[in-house]
Amino acid sequence: MTLTNILADISSLNDKDKKSILNYLTHHFSVSPSQQEPLIGELRERKFSRGFHCRHCGSTSVVRYGKRDGRQRYKCKDCHKLSNDLTNSPMYRSKKTDKWIPFIECMLNGLSLRETAFKIGITHVTAFYWRHKVLSALAKESVGIFEGLVEVDETYFLESHKGRRIIPNRKPRKRGGSATKRGISNEQVCV
Repeated sequence: MTLTNILADISSLNDKDKKSILNYLTHHFSVSPSQQEPLIGELRERKFSRGFHCRHCGSTSVVRYGKRDGRQRYKCKDCHKLSNDLTNSPMYRSKKTDKWIPFIECMLNGLSLRETAFKIGITHVTAFYWRHKVLSALAKESVGIFEGLVEVDETYFLESHKGRRIIPNRKPRKRGGSATKRGISNEQVCV
């Protein structure tokens, strides 16, 4: 049986059977929890690189408190609140943790929300909220302070008289446009 025969057989099926085949294939080829474990381990290492501390009150008296769904839980002795490896991360309280890695791949590839949602199998509203979760987590991440010499090359922009009624010495450029002279000229401003 060749691939063309299989595709012809699939195209002859009704929508319900096509959907069940699609669900089987996505489940079979999706990221398994064993593949996610190294990523969660790396997340744990980064989160607790300066020692264990409570995500709620900041206390350092935190103990391991069993496992739930294969994920380590922690309990604070001071505020008695529970947390896990994914607390305060974009994946916290997410029911579709297996779809986060393909989602981030789609984000890095620059796909639109609808394309991402269709490719992964989530709604575009979920993709919108997930994207904002990722972007807010990246905004919270401290990059650090740059030190030393910084060198920046100059760049040239067309001189803009936006908002003026009368523009001296030239006709207006409609919708942006380009300079009348090639190269660097007096029509451009150095920044």
